[in-house]
Amino acid sequence: MKLLKTLGLASAFAFAALSAQAQTDLKLAHAAPDTDLQQSLSLFFKEQVEARTGGSVTVTIFPQGQLGNDGAMIDGTRSGIIDIAMSGLNNFTGLVPAAGAFELPFIFPTREVAYTILDGDIGQGIAGDFTQHGLKVLGFPENGYRNMSNNRGPIKVPGDLAGLNMRVNNSKALNDMFAALGANPLQLPVAELYTALETGVVDAQDHPIGIVLSFKFNEVQKYLSLTQHAYSALALVMNDAKFNSLTADEQAVIVEVAAEAVAMQRKAVQDKEAGMIDELTAAGMAVNDDVDAAAFQASVKSVWDGFIAENGDVVVNAIMAAQQ
Repeated sequence: MKLLKTLGLASAFAFAALSAQAQTDLKLAHAAPDTDLQQSLSLFFKEQVEARTGGSVTVTIFPQGQLGNDGAMIDGTRSGIIDIAMSGLNNFTGLVPAAGAFELPFIFPTREVAYTILDGDIGQGIAGDFTQHGLKVLGFPENGYRNMSNNRGPIKVPGDLAGLNMRVNNSKALNDMFAALGANPLQLPVAELYTALETGVVDAQDHPIGIVLSFKFNEVQKYLSLTQHAYSALALVMNDAKFNSLTADEQAVIVEVAAEAVAMQRKAVQDKEAGMIDELTAAGMAVNDDVDAAAFQASVKSVWDGFIAENGDVVVNAIMAAQQ
């Protein structure tokens, strides 16, 4: 009897050890505040992954740049310190230059076109290039269409940008665009932008509506112009080795839930955007949509030419052909 009890205890300890070994906790990081829809996506992903794997995979979320800025999060995900990161697609173009085609001004006339390209053969082909850098693309959530804000006045025509010190991200296309429009582009991390606007280090910025609201840029910016000059996708990426270490069933859950989370977040952005604009207006921002889009498109042709000169025209031509 004593031997049986000993064997029973040993089996219990062995099972407990096996269960502990089988459980995987994934660290998911993003730079947005926890009021942003990126956090909503993260929570959905966490809840559904944990439910559908029966708890064999858990997810811990680190919002608002808790694990570093975008560059640090991407490096951390490549090295395996972080398991999953969500960041603007522009932050990956140093690794995958062809992805810069998606950042070109006015390349996506509608969201539906953007979704078709990103989720189809073109986007998935670009996603395949991430694997050589240790990253698996789980999907392309939405940041949304970028719009311009400043404290000088409404932006309606390209000339309205002349002389503005414009904060830009690290997208070469956007840097080139603002330079072509006569602004002075200055690269700053988004975490430093509120203070830079408040202190006058920069006069203006461009971001999708949700980011303007969640980062409270309306508190330090008077005018918001709905220029919709570029569509900004996010990339939800996972350390490729970590993904491959999961069981086949767990991998299937990750892929399935990620697709659902992206679809949910994209729809939420669209559903909430009009209300967000109303909220910004109620908070005192002067919002205008009388923008000469044709004039802006003509003024940024050089940006497309520059991208094609550096990276070739294969991806751009494929995007344009797919729109036909």
